[in-house]
Amino acid sequence: MAIAITPFDGLCGFRPLKQISHFLKTVKPLRSLVGEKESDDFISTVSGQETSSSDSARSANKQAIQTVFSSVMNNGQSSSRLESCASDLVSAATSSPSSFADNAGPSPTSGEELAKLIQRLHSQFPHDLGLFLVFFLNYVQLSPGEAMFLQADDIHAYLSGDIMECMASSDNVVRAGFTPKFKDVDTLTNMLTYSYAPIEEQKMNPTDYPYVKLDAKAYGAGSSAMLYDPPIEEFSVVKTEIKAQGGKATFEGIEGPSIVICTGGEGTISVGNTTEELKTGRVYFVGATAEVVLEGQSEEFVTFKAFCELGGKESA
Repeated sequence: MAIAITPFDGLCGFRPLKQISHFLKTVKPLRSLVGEKESDDFISTVSGQETSSSDSARSANKQAIQTVFSSVMNNGQSSSRLESCASDLVSAATSSPSSFADNAGPSPTSGEELAKLIQRLHSQFPHDLGLFLVFFLNYVQLSPGEAMFLQADDIHAYLSGDIMECMASSDNVVRAGFTPKFKDVDTLTNMLTYSYAPIEEQKMNPTDYPYVKLDAKAYGAGSSAMLYDPPIEEFSVVKTEIKAQGGKATFEGIEGPSIVICTGGEGTISVGNTTEELKTGRVYFVGATAEVVLEGQSEEFVTFKAFCELGGKESA
């Protein structure tokens, strides 16, 4: 799960199929890298089945994504072919941004916005395979406080901005682009879920956290405790903002451990008779069942508390 601290943008999960088909029809350098036959096969396979909920249609659609995505990943390993297609792509984005990708069709992002994104990414990773993954993956922009959740084995990329990231235990990182590190294409193309959906389905809406008490002084200053609760058992995160010197937030003990990090301002953290200084960048571990008290010592004191409950999540 990624929670934006500053304005953030990234790539997350495969786009709806109509968007991928549109790009394969209108972005010639993409067709060249994927292959003409492979592009046409994808378009014909998913046509009319893009939003079908039947198991057979979704299975066929996922197989179609895997085939075309594997094609672009494998063809992109040829440095000469990739450089030629990337040069053509950047040229199109630079010379005609207003009509780029025929102004992006069903994509929520305009052709001009995509053209600017391609130019920005090319300036950071020239002729990189990742430039073409923009047309397969949802482009997401988050304002501070907004969040998105990533299922296991879903592909994603963080492009710019600061986030609070929380993740369950993982035994691998398999790379696709925007990196000089090794890309294990076979493992990558065989491990992904190939789930496809609009980015709205991956964004999260925080709710009030019911197991914290904000004192009157903190309430009066507009302080808040917001819960980010993904659809998994492994973790949840609470963002607390105390906007008054001396304002307090008291967390009830839970049946599981927590990690608390400060991302803004300064204050204290108290567990039992122990009180420690908590300021930007500092992290503390809190054991199960312990009550935690945060007290602000600046006009704005911001913390994130990641936690898991060993007996399952409490019902909010």
